[in-house]
Amino acid sequence: MSDLSTIGHLVEAVSERMELTWLAGQAGADRRLAPASEVEARENLVGPLNFIHPNRVQLIGRAELEYLNGLGPSAREESLRQLFLNHPVAVVLTEDCHAPADLLDAADRNATPLLSTGHPDHRALTSLQYYLSLFLAERTTLHGVLMEVLGMGVLLTGEAAVGKSELALELITRGHRLIADDAPEFARIAPDIVNGTCPPMLRDFLEVRGLGLLNIRALFGESAIKRDKYLRLIIHLGIMEEEDLGALDRLTGSYSSRSVLGLEIPQVTIPVAPGRNMAILVETAVRKHMLRLKGYDAGEDFIERQRAAIEAEPDA
Repeated sequence: MSDLSTIGHLVEAVSERMELTWLAGQAGADRRLAPASEVEARENLVGPLNFIHPNRVQLIGRAELEYLNGLGPSAREESLRQLFLNHPVAVVLTEDCHAPADLLDAADRNATPLLSTGHPDHRALTSLQYYLSLFLAERTTLHGVLMEVLGMGVLLTGEAAVGKSELALELITRGHRLIADDAPEFARIAPDIVNGTCPPMLRDFLEVRGLGLLNIRALFGESAIKRDKYLRLIIHLGIMEEEDLGALDRLTGSYSSRSVLGLEIPQVTIPVAPGRNMAILVETAVRKHMLRLKGYDAGEDFIERQRAAIEAEPDA
């Protein structure tokens, strides 16, 4: 489970961007935000007061406070009791609304975090949904080197000692950027998006056999490092026998896909052999994939030209 799965860590991470401040209930800072198993379900982790469900972040705006203020003493007490009886993970007052004394007391009594934000209802709702989907996204770690090549997130994979780090170093010298070496972390933050990041311990470092650990930021500057990137392509470096090479499609190449957190990511396999310039091959593979995304495939174009030429030949 992510370190950001408690309400305390969430507040710490987004307090500046959402203008979140503690009002009461600090004793409940370790309450956990239950991660959803599916991306589409995470929007239900946040909701306004008129939909009270357990384990949710409840929002209270001006309209809800006006409703509470219009109730009689017994009805108001019962409404607050029902609110905290459902054990919300946190209660957030929007638009810097003034917190009534009985709401502050109830939050402290139930150890429920009570927070305030200057954002209006709709903006607070949208922001919390976004940050919760990001922090509670399903995650995995893959072996490889995550790079930004020609603006595209590319994961270089292959067996140990195949030359992934050395290839990454050459790509960096050619102006591309490193996200993570060896163990990039991936999170599915949307139905069609897998985002890759680097664990804090490994950030900026690249390990190359014979040279040891290299600090890429110190060696090549800020422009050689990127914090995260959407994964769009996997390039697998394969050591192949002669018969395996013969089985490759000479027209269309070796295209397949790999499931990452349930999302199919296109994969290209490039044979590794002495004398092959792998950096140029990776750049070309990325450019070719970009053309495929636009609907153009050179292999299919060649086949179509050949078919047209055969059809144009006069009958013997």
